Amino acid sequence: MKPVTLGVIGIGNMGHGHIKNIISQQAKGCTLAAVCDIDPAAYADIDPDCPRFTCSQELIRSGLVEAVLIATPHYDHTTIGVDALANGLHVMVEKPISVHRADAERLIAAYKARPRRKQVFAAMFNQRTNPRYQKIRQLVRSGELGEIRRVNWIITNWFRTDAYYASGGWRATWAGEGGGVLLNQCPHQLDLLQWMLGMPTRVQAQCRFGQWHDIEVEDDVTAHLTFANGATGVFVTTTGESPGTNRLEIVGERGKLVEEDGRLLFTRNEQEMTAYSRSAATGFGGPAVWNCDIPITGHGGGHSEILTNFCQAIRGKAKLIAPAEEGIHSVELANAMLLSTWQNKAIDLPLSGRVYERLLKARIAEAGQRPRRRKRVVKRNRAGFDSSF
Repeated sequence: MKPVTLGVIGIGNMGHGHIKNIISQQAKGCTLAAVCDIDPAAYADIDPDCPRFTCSQELIRSGLVEAVLIATPHYDHTTIGVDALANGLHVMVEKPISVHRADAERLIAAYKARPRRKQVFAAMFNQRTNPRYQKIRQLVRSGELGEIRRVNWIITNWFRTDAYYASGGWRATWAGEGGGVLLNQCPHQLDLLQWMLGMPTRVQAQCRFGQWHDIEVEDDVTAHLTFANGATGVFVTTTGESPGTNRLEIVGERGKLVEEDGRLLFTRNEQEMTAYSRSAATGFGGPAVWNCDIPITGHGGGHSEILTNFCQAIRGKAKLIAPAEEGIHSVELANAMLLSTWQNKAIDLPLSGRVYERLLKARIAEAGQRPRRRKRVVKRNRAGFDSSF
C-alpha cells in the first residue's frame, strides 16, 4: 500500500505524540510530509528536513500532503477542518471534533458538501480500539444483556494539577478551550457511552466551575441521563480527585456488566429479571446467575491503530473505526450537561446548537469583563502524552 503523505497541524503534547508514532512506524501506512504550528519553538525536536509551516492554510494548499491530522486547541478543529475538507484533503481530527454542536454541524456539513464525499473524515477516538469496550458494545448491541435498565459510569481518575492547567494559556478558559473536563478529558467516555448504548433523550446535570482549581470552566460533573426505553444513567467525572475511580456498570434484563481495574465481569441471569418477578411465588430472591469473568487482555492499538485505520480507509482497504460524523454525539452530551447547569433544568436531546452557542459566547464575554488574573504558564512538556490534551 502506498503510504499516505500526512501533515500534522498543532504540535503540542498530542501532536508530538502522533508524530512520534508516525516516525517510529507504530502508525502504519503514512509518512510525515509536513508540520505546522504557530510557535516556531514547537519544531525543536523535529527533523529539520521536514517542511514546516506556521499557517495551516499554507500547509493545506502546499500540495505536499494528501491528508492532515488536526491536533490544535479545540476551537481550531472546526475552522481548520472545514478549510482542509474544502481543499480536498482527507482529515483526521483530534477529540472533540468541535467545541459545540453548531460548530460540529458546520464541520460535518463541509464534509457532506464534497462531491460524492470521496474524502475520508475521521476522529481520534482511540478508546474504541480497547477490547473491553468492544466486548461491552457487542454484549449490549447483540441483545445478550437484554433490554438496558441502568448505566453508571464513575470516571474520576482524570486528576490534574495546577501545573497542568498552567501548561498553556488557552487551557481551562471558555475562550481558549470552550470547556473543562467534559471537553478535554471525557470526550472519550462520552463517545464510548453513546457508541455502546446509544444517545440518551434527556440530560440533567450539576457542573461545578473551578471547584478544585483556579479555572473558569467545569472540573466536577454529576449528570443524570434518561434513555428512550426509560433506562436511566449517572455519569460522574472530575479532575480534582485522587485516587480516582474508573468503574462502568451496565444493568440489563439478563444481568449486569462491570468493567473496573482491567476486569470485565458479567453476572448473567438465567431468566430475565422481569419474567422472574412476574412468575415468582415468593416476595424475595432473584434469578439464578452465572458469574462470568470475561478474559480480555491488552488495551488495543490506541492512537496508532486509529491512525493506521485512517490511512487504510484512504486507500480503500478498511472501514473507519471512528467516523468523524459520529463525533457530534459526544460534543452534544458535553454541551447538554453544561447547558443543564446554566439553565438549571433538564435538557431534551437533540439540543439547539444555536442556543448553546449563544450562551457559550455570553460566558466568554463575561470572563473577558472580569479583572484578569495573571496566569502562570509553564513551558510545554514534550516528555510524553496521554489520551487527552
